[in-house]
Amino acid sequence: MNSKSLFWLLTTVLLTTVPLADAQQPKKIPRIGYLSGTDPATDSIRSEPFRAALRDLGYIEGQNISIEYRYAEGEVDRAPALAAELVRLKVDIIVVQGGDRWIRAAMNATKTIPILLTGQGTDPVKAGFVESLARPGGNVTGFTFLTTELGSKRLELLKEAVPKLARAAILYDPGTGFTRELEEDLPVAARALKLTIQPWEVRTADDFDKIFAALNKERPDGLYAPSAGPVMQANQKRIAGFALKSRLPSVYANKAAVQAGGLMYYGADVVHSYQRVAYYVDRILKGAKPADLPVEQPMKFEFVINLKTAKQIGVTMPQWTLMKANEVIK
Repeated sequence: MNSKSLFWLLTTVLLTTVPLADAQQPKKIPRIGYLSGTDPATDSIRSEPFRAALRDLGYIEGQNISIEYRYAEGEVDRAPALAAELVRLKVDIIVVQGGDRWIRAAMNATKTIPILLTGQGTDPVKAGFVESLARPGGNVTGFTFLTTELGSKRLELLKEAVPKLARAAILYDPGTGFTRELEEDLPVAARALKLTIQPWEVRTADDFDKIFAALNKERPDGLYAPSAGPVMQANQKRIAGFALKSRLPSVYANKAAVQAGGLMYYGADVVHSYQRVAYYVDRILKGAKPADLPVEQPMKFEFVINLKTAKQIGVTMPQWTLMKANEVIK
């Protein structure tokens, strides 16, 4: 074989084998870290619409995208370790389903991996998570659910449903950003409604039994249960069960509580909001920077009334209140 023939033979071999070698290289698929303070069952109201929206955008879990789920099962102290674990896995984005502690844990774990808020914390500007809603400026963006404004609105709706309401108990986790709302914003709303609010601290799930016993003695006129913090999120159905048994009108920041027997829910449309989370994941995977993606506020809200519960606890819902509801459970 002469040198010319050898040259063309080698060229042919290279042209046919190099593409084959490239084709055999496994393609890296994006990896999403999903950090939640609760458990899979409690969190499903959020994670399921998130996964469905990803599918609508062409991301099939296990095929062209993977999701690393980390659930703390209500144990707040696990936040830093779980966030650090996701960073070690070199995920491309961390979606934080939790309040301020979880957001800070993720921020402390990484300054480079994009972090998506899902509305569970306080005002992200006041908390120092972002520079502004329009220009976040760092590796954090996502959503805020207008917690302060919604809390005042929930008290207003509870008073409207029960005009004789004079004292409302508020169950809350003091380790969350809700403390600032309780100290600064809700008292203003309560004074305008001529309502006395009575805060009850819930630090662990073990606190509920003694708080319920105390409430049975105190006999407030109503109950407000925000969902800030994994302890409160994980026990919304338990609180709703107590309120129903005690014939106590109640309002919640978690729709599942009303489906479990609570009287009313008012808040951002969770399904729509988590569809937007998926949209942000798509934008970032396609090259957008969190610093340039504005923090969104809710565009859709839900007001749900459990009329079956109202009848069971002896509350006659005003017609104008029922007319405001997006959904009435009968």
